Amino acid sequence: MNLEIRKVWAVYFSPVGNTEKAVVSLAGAIGAKLGVPVEKLDYTLPAQREGVNSFQKTDLVIWGTPVYAGRVPNKLLPYVQEHSIGNDAFAVPIAIFGNRSFDDALIELRNILEANGFHTIAGAGLVAQHAFSTVLAAGRPDQADMEKIENFSKEIVAKISTLKAYPKPVGVTGANPPQVYYTPKGLDGNPAVFLKAKPKTDMEKCNHCGVCIRRCPMGSINPNDPSDIIGICIKCHACVKRCEQNAKYFDDEQFLSHKRMLERDFTRRAEPEFFL
Repeated sequence: MNLEIRKVWAVYFSPVGNTEKAVVSLAGAIGAKLGVPVEKLDYTLPAQREGVNSFQKTDLVIWGTPVYAGRVPNKLLPYVQEHSIGNDAFAVPIAIFGNRSFDDALIELRNILEANGFHTIAGAGLVAQHAFSTVLAAGRPDQADMEKIENFSKEIVAKISTLKAYPKPVGVTGANPPQVYYTPKGLDGNPAVFLKAKPKTDMEKCNHCGVCIRRCPMGSINPNDPSDIIGICIKCHACVKRCEQNAKYFDDEQFLSHKRMLERDFTRRAEPEFFL
């Protein structure tokens, strides 16, 4: 059996860039050690989620997702489940979480990749700055995180060199199969309900540059009026964090209470977890 790797793929959904940074760094480190090219597959925007991607058995796919309510973002599940064919490629599922927990997201992604014909050989839950916050895990993945990612790349390459046959699915933590989503809570400890919360726009600051419209991963901002949210909002904060005018913001009280709870209760430095 030929288990040679000829290409490494960095595949990711990354509205604010944190998942991209972690996944591309890991894929690049592995590609450099193997001496093979690295290619990106970014499925953040609607236009990037139209086709079906078929991989080869000589590919190694680093597939990263941010964690939403402890799971793979549910609005992206149809794409992840239905738009890739593994063809016996190796894969490394990566769950990026904002300093609280990756809960069941990693095992959910692992299961999807296995069902799609990939062979998972490693996995990780990596920490990044929370999309909601400027202080929660600020600056992460930082230098210490990147050093651990570098070490992880070495371990993956070493494992590949020892494989003589396709391995069993990598063992990771989480409920199998995942059945529940994390329930957001407010400062008072009660569930915080903000599914219908949408970003507001300070039109005195807005210069109609169109960045928020172009960067919304759900295509939910009216192309003719950036203050008009015409579709679903997944609270990814792409519009908020990519607006150079600081014109986008959330004012929903339930959402803000949840954000403040996270910043109060999860200040400790969460550490990444690696599985081989």
